[in-house]
Parts: sequence; structure tokens; C-alpha cells
Amino acid sequence: MILSCSGLSKSYSGKEVLKNITFHIEEHDKLAIIGVNGAGKSTLLRILLNEEAYDDGIMTIAKNIRIGTLNQEHKFDLNKSIYETLEEPFEDLKKIEKRIRELEQEMAVTNDLDTIMNQYDSLLSKFQDEGGYAMESQVKGVLNGLGFDEDMWYKPIGILSGGQKTRIALGQLLLRSPDLLLLDEPTNHLDVNSIEWLENYLKQYNKAVIVVSHDRYFIDQVSTSIMEIENGKSKIYKCNYSKYAEIKKHDRDVELKHYLNNQKDIKRMQESIDRLKSYNREKQVKRAESKEKALERMEKVERPESLPSSIRFAFEPEIESGYDVLKVDDVAMAFDKPLFDSVSFEVKKGERVALLGPNGVGKTTMFHLILKDYLPVHGRIRLGSKVMIGYYDQEQTSLSPEKTIFDEIHDAYPDMNNTEIRNICAAFLFKGEDVFKTIDVLSGGEKGRIVLIKLLLNKANFLILDEPTNHLDIQSKEVLEDALLDFPGTILFISHDRYFINKLATKIVEMNPHGDEIFGGNYAYYLEHRKVEEVVKETAVKVQNNIDKKKKNRLKKIENDISDFEEKISVKEEELHSDEVMNDYQKYNEITAELEDLNNKLEELMIEWEELSEEMNASKGLWGKP
Repeated sequence: MILSCSGLSKSYSGKEVLKNITFHIEEHDKLAIIGVNGAGKSTLLRILLNEEAYDDGIMTIAKNIRIGTLNQEHKFDLNKSIYETLEEPFEDLKKIEKRIRELEQEMAVTNDLDTIMNQYDSLLSKFQDEGGYAMESQVKGVLNGLGFDEDMWYKPIGILSGGQKTRIALGQLLLRSPDLLLLDEPTNHLDVNSIEWLENYLKQYNKAVIVVSHDRYFIDQVSTSIMEIENGKSKIYKCNYSKYAEIKKHDRDVELKHYLNNQKDIKRMQESIDRLKSYNREKQVKRAESKEKALERMEKVERPESLPSSIRFAFEPEIESGYDVLKVDDVAMAFDKPLFDSVSFEVKKGERVALLGPNGVGKTTMFHLILKDYLPVHGRIRLGSKVMIGYYDQEQTSLSPEKTIFDEIHDAYPDMNNTEIRNICAAFLFKGEDVFKTIDVLSGGEKGRIVLIKLLLNKANFLILDEPTNHLDIQSKEVLEDALLDFPGTILFISHDRYFINKLATKIVEMNPHGDEIFGGNYAYYLEHRKVEEVVKETAVKVQNNIDKKKKNRLKKIENDISDFEEKISVKEEELHSDEVMNDYQKYNEITAELEDLNNKLEELMIEWEELSEEMNASKGLWGKP
């Protein structure tokens, strides 16, 4: 056992945040900690790192266990290259490697070879045992996985953004390979490709991991067990997130049903007692007293502990749109340089379309083109009949920082009275005096809820959503998902939340700089299709490589044959012009015929060589070979 916690509790200002937290971690365990914002997840991580004291309970960590986590501040030598920074976890190995090279040079000039050889063999063995030969490939693998192209590796780390430095810090942490890895929202600052790489890395990581994340797809892929913190208490589920979600829903339904049935039984018995007492007769009174004793003995089911308050809402369009909602036809866009071209797709009524593609390909720009904020360089975008757009902006630019929450809603919808505004705000957890907070003091999640309020009140039939789950905790994401799944209109959305995409999307449009590709289904279907495409491409490349090898061999043989034929022709031409042959008519004709035959065969070989060369060049271009 690596780590054990029993009955941990923690309070702030008399409020108990954690109550009786109990769990243990074995070697190779992958535990995901989930809970709503404010549940105490990060507090627990700080306790595990001894950065914060707990009030009660027992925490035991095995001896010599190395615990690794991402620090908020990254202390880098800004003059070092990105590659050198990633090598830092291997400093001891690098010193060993340096000493090995020094000993190799000393061997050539020493008079005490035996001593040097003994030291050399010992260091070489240590270097090998500690993974020295895999060091370079590990560093390169992490750099590639975290999205750093080779042309960046030797640039100074000082040029990187804050998010990029966080990725480097994550890379260093992974390469240090601690016995227990503590990760708090590790998918922040990562694109989808890097997240998928991290998933695979952690799945293969042969040590223990504890991760706090709101990325449900990530949790689903990585975790072997789930610890839910709810109302300060912990509960362990020995499964991944998808199974946990099923169990949790079933348990809640059962608990609530059991409680409600119990309440009905109590109410029914109490009504019977009151009715018997109302008769005011001795016989009925005795029966009533007997039932009261039975009621006292009856098992009372406690009301299930309610979740922290959650947002609740439903999108209701004012009017129905026509069947054809959106048509994007051969659209191109450029600013300082080309962004994308030849993008074409359609959105029909009732579809929920996810717009995917690498960062920087122009997904948000496509939204602005649809909203007519920009004009395309080429192509046409058309909206269908009776289409009313509601836009969720991930940058939240529609909000005025100086306004209060109340004024933000009132100014957008002046026909709403004070009670109506307060009610809609309360549904999104802005209660009492909260409505008079200014926008600029709100968190990203709170601002997101304001945008959702305005979107809800818009009563649009075509929702265009740019990263709507950003800043939302898992519970809020699920509430939003349910509202969107029940929405009778049409949805076009951008998201990096793969669980959200998988649950919501009925069609996927994947953009690239030179067009797009369309997949009819959810994210799981998209991934499966992509895997099939990769297998097909790999097979095609292998087949082509085999064909190219045969062609290359044939080309070499033709070149050798051409050389032979040219030599034979040269010999025959010399023979033809000799005095002996010139004076022998029959011999002259024979050699002339041989020469003609040789030249014909040479021409055939030259034609074949030319055709094969063209085919080889064409295949290089097709498969991207150098």
C-alpha cells in the first residue's frame, strides 16, 4: 500500500469541508476524484501533499515514496532550450553519460587500464539499468506528445506562453516518474491530440495516479476507480466514469423512490390515525392508539442528502425553423495569410453538429462568418427560413464588465419585471444580493452562467455554441447536456469536451486547412472511423512500399540492362565498320540486323525506365515520401 487515509476531516471557519474521507491507494491504482466546484477536491490534494493540515483522522504514506505534482509556479532557466529543460529529470544520468565519455578518452592514454575499465563497466551497467539508453526517446516522445514540433525543441524556453510552460512542467513531472502522481486538472492548456497522448501515457504508467478533473472522457479512459466527494463525504466506485454515472443515477433514483414511498406510508397511516380519532369513540380511539405505536415502530427513511444547488433550465424556441437551417458552400477565409478554403457542409433541422479541427484551423472564425461578423474570401453561407440564432461566445464578449448581473439581464430584455429577472437569476444560482455583483468580479464559470441566461431568454431555434462547457463543473455540464438533448431546435457547437461531444453530437464536421470531412454519428463513431482510415492508410502505404521496392529493383535491373545493351551496341558498331565486315556483304547485313534488334530492345528498356521513373515520382508525391 502506498497511501492510506482514514476519517480525514477539515474545517474552515467552523464549516466542515471534508468529513470522514477514507480511501487507500495501491501500486498501479488510477484514482479519479470528482465532485462539484467547492466540494473539497483541491483541499484534499493539498492535504495529501502536506501543504495543508487536516483536523482529524489518520493519513499514512509508505516509506521512500516519491510524490509528484504540478506546481502553480514554474521555475525554469529561461535561457535553456526546451529540449534541455525536458532533460532536467535525467541530470544524474547525464552526469553518468558524461563521465562514461571521459573514461573512453582516458582509455587511449592511461597506464592503468584495469582501474578505468572497472569504473567504466560499473557506470555503463548503472546507466543501462536506470534507463539511460531510453532517455533520448523518452524526451522526444514527451515533446511530440505535448504538441512541440521539432523546429521548436532548441529554442529558449523563455519564448513560450504560460500555457506552453505548464505543458513543459507536466512533461518534466512525467519524466521524473514518481511513485504517486497527483494531477489537478492536467488537461488544461492541452489540445485534443495532446490529451489523447496523455491518456495513453497514464494508462501505461506503471505507478499510482490520483487525478482531479472535470474532463469526463479523460477520467473514463484513465481511471480504474472513482472517488466522489459529495457533501464533504467520500464514496469509492471501483469502475470508470461511465459505469459510475450509471450506478450513481440508479442509486439516486432508488434512494429517492424509497424515501418517497416511506413518506407516503407515514402520511397514509397518520391520516388513518387522525380519522379514527375524529370519531371520538372508545373503540376507534384504541385502534388509533394501536396504530400510533405501529407508526413509532415503523422504519423512518432519512431524506437523501441533497446535492449542492444546481442550475436547472430548458431551451424553448419561440418559432420552428424550416428544414434547411444552414448551408456552407465552398467557403474560404484569410486574414494576413490563408486560414482555410473549400469548406462545405449543411445543417438540417434537429441536428446537433460538432465542428472539430486542430487549434488555429478557424472553427471560431467560421462561427463569426455564419453570424456575418466577417465576409468570406470565397464561397457562400446561407441561413434557412425562420432561423433565429442564439450565440454562446466562449470569450463572453457580449457581457459588459461594469454592469451588475441584474442590469445585464434587464438591459438585454427590458420587458422583464424585477421578479422575473430575480427568478431566472435564482435558477442559475444568483440569489439575493448576488444579482447586484458587477460582471468584472465574477469567475469564468459565473460569467458563463450569465451568457446561458441570455441565451435561454433569446428563445432561438438555432444555437451556435463555442466551448459552452468551459469553466463548468461536472454536475453543471450534465445539466447543460440534458437541456440541449431536450432542445427541439438545431445546434452547431465547438467543444474540446469529448464526453460532451459524444453525448450530444449527431453529426461531426472536421475542418482542415483545405476543406472538411463529414461523419454521421457521435464522437465514438468518429474515432472508430478515424482508426479504420489509419489502418487503411497504413496498409496502403505498406502495399505501396512493397510495390515501390519491386519497381526500384526492376529499375535497377533495367539500368544494368541498358548499360549492357549500350556496350553490346558499341562493340557491334566497331565490328560493323571494320575492313573485314565492310568487304563481306553477307556479314555486314547480319551485323546490321543484330544492331537494329539491339537498338529496338534498348529503346524498349528506355521507355520502360522512363515510365517506371514517372510512377515512382508520382507515388512519392502521393504518400508524402521525401
